[in-house]
Amino acid sequence: MTLPPNPEALLQAMQAIVGPTGCLSAAADTEPFVTDYRRIYHGKSPLVVLPATTEQVSQVMAWCYAHDVPVVPQGGNTSLMGGAVPDDSGTAIVISLKRMNRVLAIDTVNDTMTLEAGVTLSAARAAAEDSRRLFPLRIGSEGSCQIGGNLSTNAGGTAVLRYGNMRDLVLGIEVVLPDGRIFSSLKGLRKDNTGYDLKHLFVGAEGTLGIITGAVLKLMPQPRATSVAFVAVQNPDAAVKLLGEARALSGQAVTAFELISAPALDLVLGYLGDVPSPLEGRHDWMVLIELTSGTDEESLNATLMQILEAGLEQQWVVDAAVASSLADVQQFWRIREEISDAQTRTGGSIKCDVSVPLSRVAPFIEQASAAVLALEPATRMVIYGHMGDGNVHFNPLRPAERDAKDFLAQWYKPVSDLVDGLAHAENGSISAEHGIGVAKRDDLTKYKSAVELELMWQVKRALDPKNLLNPGRVLPRID
Repeated sequence: MTLPPNPEALLQAMQAIVGPTGCLSAAADTEPFVTDYRRIYHGKSPLVVLPATTEQVSQVMAWCYAHDVPVVPQGGNTSLMGGAVPDDSGTAIVISLKRMNRVLAIDTVNDTMTLEAGVTLSAARAAAEDSRRLFPLRIGSEGSCQIGGNLSTNAGGTAVLRYGNMRDLVLGIEVVLPDGRIFSSLKGLRKDNTGYDLKHLFVGAEGTLGIITGAVLKLMPQPRATSVAFVAVQNPDAAVKLLGEARALSGQAVTAFELISAPALDLVLGYLGDVPSPLEGRHDWMVLIELTSGTDEESLNATLMQILEAGLEQQWVVDAAVASSLADVQQFWRIREEISDAQTRTGGSIKCDVSVPLSRVAPFIEQASAAVLALEPATRMVIYGHMGDGNVHFNPLRPAERDAKDFLAQWYKPVSDLVDGLAHAENGSISAEHGIGVAKRDDLTKYKSAVELELMWQVKRALDPKNLLNPGRVLPRID
């Protein structure tokens, strides 16, 4: 068992590397770094270190490796799986990348952006926009989450349908390894066929193999036109068919296709208070459709209307509200993006982030909903997500009159196991974009083969033989 480091020696060593202002040791100062966003996971740490350069991260890791001190890398601490905070042993320090927040270069000919890991997603998007380019990753926590964390969790979001996950958006990477060595490959190359593509070892590894300190990201042309509609559909099967029609009629213009259940809409409208429903009446299922293109607005709007008319003709669409202004677009998206916070503030939400093949989305939702309601009929079925890529946020919420802690104590594990099992049976995944962290770690023994788990551990042991980087995260123990 690793013993807690000597606090005084640790503090002196870290201050010598990052300076006094780069070290936080008082309990009040470290508290935000040892508690997760949802305040479900809480740990202890003798020290939070805030390096300002990759070289400082390297020196910190070299010292920790020599002295067997565990390290938890942390970006914006917006993880939903408990993967970015230390455990309660008090042995691990936290390395926060928040001071490494510089956009280093934007190449508008190569369409790339080089930046440090602590740059927030919103700052990265703004920097791209200032150069008349688009960085397309969009997630609700973009004001807090950081690029290093986005890479470490292979973040997805609402534009994956068009642009892909974070893994699809990175060209080069810089990583500090557990022993302090620096692997730097900050290249903006779209073709580099010179052996193993090592950057992809670290994307999605949740800080267990190395600390990402910088990256080169792809940029896209800014769309000239955007067309958005909030659409009531008969059911999830109708939504899938409408998506197929949208793709057939618009080609690559479908940027987002977000499913929203009635309980999800009820919850978020109640949470926001001052935002009306875009549609008249109450509908069981809705989708938020966004088209973007390099064509003119009039042409894109005509395409959207063609999609909706086809949906009405086929009786997939019940009603629709088409955004007629930027304010409408922002309000439609605000409704979608605030669902997660509405759940967090309400409490008692069982968050299941699953993916299944698009052809199986509708059967999965039907089966999983029936199974959960058979256990607890009053459960509010908050279901939403990125339907276009098969990612369903299936988040049963406590009955309105039920205490959140009691509901979770009784149903969290049974419902999670049930939903994950149904997703797996559809050749799906128990984690589409939130990662594994602590919350799903032990479940991997049920859903990953022995060969997969052993290969993962072999990679871990090769890069981190002392198991110092984010120990206890992602990888379950295997015999």
